[in-house]
Amino acid sequence: MSIARTLAINLIGLKGEAIDVEVDVSNGLPTYSLLGLPDATLNESRDRIRAAILNSSRTWPNRKVTVSLAPAWLPKSGSAFDLPIALAILAASSQLDPVKLDSAFFLGELSLDGSLKPIRGVLPTLIAARELGVKRVIVPRENFKEAGLLRDLEVLSFSNLSEVLRYLELGERIDNPILLESTESTSNLDMSEVSGHQESKFALEIAAAGGHNLLMIGSPGSGKTMLAERFTTILPPLGEEESIEVAGIHSIAGTLNDRDLLSAHPPFLAPHHATTIPALIGGGSSSIRPGACSLAHRGVLFIDEAPECATGILDALRQPLESGKVTITRSAVTATFPARFILLLAANPCPCGRFAGRGRACECSSLQIRRYLSKLSGPLLDRIDLRLKVEAPTRVELTHSSSETSAVMRARVISARSIATERFADQSFKINSQIPPNLLRERFRPTKDSLALLHNLLDSESISARGFHRAIRVAWSIADLKGVSIPGKEEVEHALGLRAGMQGE
Repeated sequence: MSIARTLAINLIGLKGEAIDVEVDVSNGLPTYSLLGLPDATLNESRDRIRAAILNSSRTWPNRKVTVSLAPAWLPKSGSAFDLPIALAILAASSQLDPVKLDSAFFLGELSLDGSLKPIRGVLPTLIAARELGVKRVIVPRENFKEAGLLRDLEVLSFSNLSEVLRYLELGERIDNPILLESTESTSNLDMSEVSGHQESKFALEIAAAGGHNLLMIGSPGSGKTMLAERFTTILPPLGEEESIEVAGIHSIAGTLNDRDLLSAHPPFLAPHHATTIPALIGGGSSSIRPGACSLAHRGVLFIDEAPECATGILDALRQPLESGKVTITRSAVTATFPARFILLLAANPCPCGRFAGRGRACECSSLQIRRYLSKLSGPLLDRIDLRLKVEAPTRVELTHSSSETSAVMRARVISARSIATERFADQSFKINSQIPPNLLRERFRPTKDSLALLHNLLDSESISARGFHRAIRVAWSIADLKGVSIPGKEEVEHALGLRAGMQGE
């Protein structure tokens, strides 16, 4: 009897669970048993691994092969187990020194000819492996740049099983691809392209400075989508750890190719209003994958024509907006994904979209208008800090060429966030939208006269307790942009006006 062991990682959400891969090759009828609650992908690995070993000029053991993935009670999924299982089989059948399996952490899917194919979720897998003390990892060639983001790991990449075996037996290495340095991604979009909308742009600065959610209501062609698409250009660039976190989520979802791997630009997700709850929140039967709100983590989630969404779609965002994460439970596993994003919603003022200005072109009845806007539920609107009435630019504004660039606006946002970061130096949060309610009433409360104004509105039930706290948070963001040390009555009134949909500085 011969037993070989190696390590693997099973991803559940962004969390990686250590899996002991044990292979026993013993006398008996030639069979292959895979134990440990494998999914269909893992069950099919036998034929992939067998063909890969044979096509790599090695021998498949003509004996009883038992593969155990421990802990046995945890469901396993994915094709990343192919390479460690294949190496363990070769070690258990005396074709490879078992001690060599301790020299690295192995990750990769095998094709029938022995080639190593790229897999999803490399970054979170290697982060989990690093926490277990792993120093050297072996990954497929196509995953090297992703794995190379973790600078404290020695990453080796190979194209096929034969190259991995030559490295383990002879120390023969293959030159790795050249890693690119992390750079801030640039966008062709710029706020200078948007004519007019000065008040709306300042509201976007407030949202960017404090991480506040925003609703824009305006007729078709008024500029809502243009403003939303350029919103990420005024957000501060992501830090290195934030970029790795975002890349890890996109790696699991298989959308990493849709954005620059080393991008410092905040993600921008704009799902269609016909999207489903699993696509928005995340889900899956056997393998749970992140949805649009998690892919928008550290960035922006924009939903155009929001009232056209099916019943329950927008309300599904209420929980992630409060907690900053999404927890998805299936019969056997529970996965949690981060979902700290800025929500931008855009809506027409009525079904036909022409209830703007004097509203003379609108053909909708008052009942139709109420029904249309009532699709944005009260609890959801209570979580929207800023509500803008976006008017179409005038002739003068359309011909007015001078407008601030995104770089100028972003500089003000970065300055405001720096003020907030310094203020919250001893706290776990860094932006105004995350200030806990108890601190808003104590350490970070506004001036007495502004607080009295909010208490009167609260007593008259003009605002809810959530609205009370959110108004103070917005007031802090306005104060940071203006360079005011403590929000006063002017900042609070401005915050309440934006929350009620009445713009004005």
